[in-house]
Amino acid sequence: MSVSKTELEERKAGKDLYSYQKGAINKIFTAFEESPSDYHLLYQLPTGGGKTVIFSEIVRQYLKHHKKKVIVMTHRIELCKQTSKMLTEFGVLNKVVDSKADLSDQADYSCFVAMVETLNNRLNDNKLDISDIGLVIIDEAHYNSFTKLFKFFSQSFILGVTATPLSSSIELPMTDNYDELIVGESIESLIENGFLARAEMFTYNVGLTSLVVGANGDYTVKSSEDLYTDNDMLTKLLQAYEERSKGKKTLIFNNGINTSLHVYDTFRRAGYPIAHLDNTNTKKERAMILKWFKKTPDAILTSVSILTTGFDEPSVESIILNRATKSLTLYYQMIGRGSRIFNNKKSFSVIDLGNNFHRFGPWGDDLDWQRIFKSPNFYLDNILSDEELESNFRYEMPDELRAEFANSKDVYFDIQKTYVNSIRSGESSKVVLERSIEHHAKICIENSEDVYDALALAKKLGDDIDFRIGRYTKCISKSTFNFVEWLKGDYRKKLNSYLRNNFDDVFEAIHGYPPED
Repeated sequence: MSVSKTELEERKAGKDLYSYQKGAINKIFTAFEESPSDYHLLYQLPTGGGKTVIFSEIVRQYLKHHKKKVIVMTHRIELCKQTSKMLTEFGVLNKVVDSKADLSDQADYSCFVAMVETLNNRLNDNKLDISDIGLVIIDEAHYNSFTKLFKFFSQSFILGVTATPLSSSIELPMTDNYDELIVGESIESLIENGFLARAEMFTYNVGLTSLVVGANGDYTVKSSEDLYTDNDMLTKLLQAYEERSKGKKTLIFNNGINTSLHVYDTFRRAGYPIAHLDNTNTKKERAMILKWFKKTPDAILTSVSILTTGFDEPSVESIILNRATKSLTLYYQMIGRGSRIFNNKKSFSVIDLGNNFHRFGPWGDDLDWQRIFKSPNFYLDNILSDEELESNFRYEMPDELRAEFANSKDVYFDIQKTYVNSIRSGESSKVVLERSIEHHAKICIENSEDVYDALALAKKLGDDIDFRIGRYTKCISKSTFNFVEWLKGDYRKKLNSYLRNNFDDVFEAIHGYPPED
């Protein structure tokens, strides 16, 4: 796909279409013509590719050439309003079927836009005449709430559109409800041709084994809140922001209102401009917050899922995933909020604090959507577990701390390898921590002039010590909370003691001369 500069400049929302959008429309109408009237077709296009533009043009053309009506279904009121507005821009007279809608004039309309729950109620009460509906369009089709309405449209052509053709429920695979998938332009193609910004990913390894998976297949809010409201995690979040996103307009996604409020308090205490948004905010509050976010260049907005769909702010420069998810769809939706092109914005930052990158791969990776659509269980079964992910982690010192150990060639110590070697040699597992302490002492002494410098450096090794203890307890399969906490404290005491008792000897062994008095 090649796009001229002229085409980019001339594009007007709701007026003209890009070449790839025209191509998609042609494929969809070909399916219309070649398939039975009750065919279920699914169309995939990345967030930011213009799905609403495409299906609005489809509605316009369909109504022009067919004597039947159209209904567009969404799962949220914001999407309902946005869809109605876009259809109007395409010259399609449409009626929004919400809870307050007066349907006495429904005969005057050929197109309806409705929220799934409202529509379900109206249809069950026989308040909406759907006898002449020829085309049903389902936005964000991966949500399963729509499938209960299929029985009302058994003689209609159903077109589902989604960025990720993977059902939100393992129990209800999309291949059971759709006959065919048409895959649109890839994220990489859209980036190369200037339609989307490129994601620059920064990952921070996080221990997630305390998280619990709920009935919906994703991590529970309760277990997520326990982890992400911890002071260490809040500190890691703030440090990650300061390292990679400071001064950028930033969206922070959390799993739980309490977590988002803790994030809000943490950033506010640090003096950063931040607002919190969740589904308990009134419409007026939400409008005020989003207006502030839009006009404030370095604004930070912390939220809970509410902005994953139906929200479009192209000036966002940074996305922070302050949560873990097992949902590929949610992963793509969250990152997609930063992908809109804006002025000279060619890229945006993504900070991952939930090992999501390791779980799903880079955003925009070359995923085989046809295979995922046809065999979702095969894809889901091959996603690495948290234990498998974390077994591949290695601790990396932050750049600022690594600079304080500049004289040390290697600051990493492989606990697992040392454990395996000690067991093979018939040694006690205790030697693993002894050798780790010797290594920590060595790098402290390599970068110190006296024992006091070394003790000060040892205090800064807390994250590395905790990582090594975590790896060690997994090796010995003993990880009760009290035992782990005791080991962490004992390790620090032994490291300090080792430095006091051995500083002079180790210093001389390293430098070839004793430390100065």
